[in-house]
Amino acid sequence: MKTFWLVLLVVSGLSLILVLLRRNVPRGWLTRFGIHLVLAALALYVLNFSGWATGWYVPLNPFTIGTVALLGVPGIGLVLGLQWAILS
Repeated sequence: MKTFWLVLLVVSGLSLILVLLRRNVPRGWLTRFGIHLVLAALALYVLNFSGWATGWYVPLNPFTIGTVALLGVPGIGLVLGLQWAILS
């Protein structure tokens, strides 16, 4: 089962990179993406240590921060949902 999730993660990551490389990207995208990464890390930190979601802990790693940076607030729900589905 873990092999399936690993393959799914790698394929979706490569697909995302392909989509990003094929688009005409406007100037300043790297700065905006960096700001989104910082805000996503802050949001996950606040979620973990504020007590808003008791019993849940989202690890701060590049994958979770990147997911939340790309998807925004729904990304937090996606990470929590995946964590619940895999661990239960």
